Amino acid sequence: MKSPKDIPVERIRNFSIIAHIDHGKSTLADRFIEHCQGLTMREMSAQVLDSLSIEKERGITIKAQTVRLRFKSDDGLIYEFNLIDTPGHVDFTYEVSRSLAACEGCLLVVDAAQGVEAQTLANVYMAIEHDLEIIPIINKIDLPSADVEKVRKEIEDIIGIDASNGIPTSAKEGVGIKEALEAVAQRVPAPKNEPDKPLKALIMDSWYDNYQGVVLLARVMEGELRKGERVQMMHFNDGVHETERTWHTVIRMGCFTPKAVDLTYAGPGDVVFLVSSIKTVRETKIGDTITHWPDQGGDKRKVAAEKPLGGFKEVKPVVFAGIFPTDSKDYEDLKEALEKLMLNDAALSFEPESSAALGFGFRCGYLGLLHMEIVQERLEREYGMSLITTAPTVKYKITMLDGTEVNVDNPSEMPDRNLISTIEEPYIRGTIYAPSEYMGVVIKLCERRRGVQEKLDYITPERCAIVYRLPLGEMVFDFYDKLKSATRGYASFEYELAGMEASDLVKLDILIANEKVDALSLIVHRDKAYERGRDLTAKLKLEIPQHQFEVPIQAAIGGKIISRETIRALRKNVLAKCYGGDISRKRKLLEKQKEGKKRMKNVGNVEVPQEAFLAVLKLDD
Repeated sequence: MKSPKDIPVERIRNFSIIAHIDHGKSTLADRFIEHCQGLTMREMSAQVLDSLSIEKERGITIKAQTVRLRFKSDDGLIYEFNLIDTPGHVDFTYEVSRSLAACEGCLLVVDAAQGVEAQTLANVYMAIEHDLEIIPIINKIDLPSADVEKVRKEIEDIIGIDASNGIPTSAKEGVGIKEALEAVAQRVPAPKNEPDKPLKALIMDSWYDNYQGVVLLARVMEGELRKGERVQMMHFNDGVHETERTWHTVIRMGCFTPKAVDLTYAGPGDVVFLVSSIKTVRETKIGDTITHWPDQGGDKRKVAAEKPLGGFKEVKPVVFAGIFPTDSKDYEDLKEALEKLMLNDAALSFEPESSAALGFGFRCGYLGLLHMEIVQERLEREYGMSLITTAPTVKYKITMLDGTEVNVDNPSEMPDRNLISTIEEPYIRGTIYAPSEYMGVVIKLCERRRGVQEKLDYITPERCAIVYRLPLGEMVFDFYDKLKSATRGYASFEYELAGMEASDLVKLDILIANEKVDALSLIVHRDKAYERGRDLTAKLKLEIPQHQFEVPIQAAIGGKIISRETIRALRKNVLAKCYGGDISRKRKLLEKQKEGKKRMKNVGNVEVPQEAFLAVLKLDD
């Protein structure tokens, strides 16, 4: 059957926009939509592809978004563009990799004032791995400090790609937009035209709709798909017994322009959304391959593909933290909210957890601290949850004296120190780009976090690149914030996991009124345990309100107390009515009060506010 599309595959262009955070990707996408008249000027808004309110507030892209545009080129032909706007932060690298896998080309956006930054480099290497056509875009040329030629040289020296044909643009002013679109039409290759092969479509994103169930965003790589056909998820069905495999009927299909437009057909190169009454979150995973369910009314073309598309991997979280509802009645609501959010965020994982101090909740896994922050904020805003969060930790590998190995991501699960042979913690290789004048403070910060310097290069006399090997556990608190503060926001940071390494780590317990509070426990390096214990008890003394009785706060390693603070009891002035007289009367009143406080201490409960759990995150403030 002939393709019902009015634009042939030869004139389809799938491309992505990649850049470091805050280099103008979303603004450039806005100008493209305006130029191609995807929306009228009345319908336009700033960062129109950033659909989450948190994205607009913070000025960052969290979710990869797509839009289909029509562009009339100088050669008189009309092209169909599938534009994918990607995140720039290191925590959302998996989103970028899925977007790039669905493209044939990409626009590499570099700030004309700031030059090549850490995440620019990480994303462009990913694009090179996927063998994409890379078009350099030198953005923000309207800034007084812009230096286009210097940035061209940086792109060639650091990345190693030809930037002589890089396009100077100002997304804010609308300069160079037509030239950038023309470059996409002429330089980005068309998708492979293989409509006769079995269907293979890559799942790039998914989200939950209250009325339609799970909505999938997919790029058709091979074959054809029509509304009403049955499809299956290859990785989900892989290894499952034939009788338990699942299929779904495509009841709605369409594209975003950026408004949703319904379609009945999708061929090679098309990026479409699919609705197929999927109700369970676990059936869809970003990076999975969609193919036909075989034996559909005798149609021989509708056969299942033999092998899925390459590159699918389960995303492994590196930072873990506990999330608990402030009201225990909200436990089931929190579980449902996490399941729906997990559908939209392939990198989020969670499992049930209970705490003596906080009750029932979940242990969540994240890609980094920003990812953790975003998830919590989305739970509170989109699902109306009120949450208490514990301090983030990483996954430690513990070898016991009998040779068995256990993985621990929760300090309360750490075995007795007498039974442990070695503890290994994850390390990262971090690359920091900073102006040369801040090199000293950057090195000092990394040394304080037990970092080992591997490399130091001067890219230009004014800019340097420092490579450090750092423990991930030292980074998850506030390393990125401290780096930005120390360098007045000029430094950029990118990292990759670099294996496990044995360290002298201990479990730091916090006791409040002689009771261990498991949610405040930490795993720290022995050299830093005393300092951290002292700081934490001092911070908790400020956060926990006074009670009618004395409250001791202690930090302990095993059975040894290493630090103590005491919150004095609230006392009524029992001597107020004594205007003189014998001292024995006053003493009698004070002794009576003392006895009462002693009894109260034995039966009283200490209320620990949410701020006390957050204090662990802000020890250096």
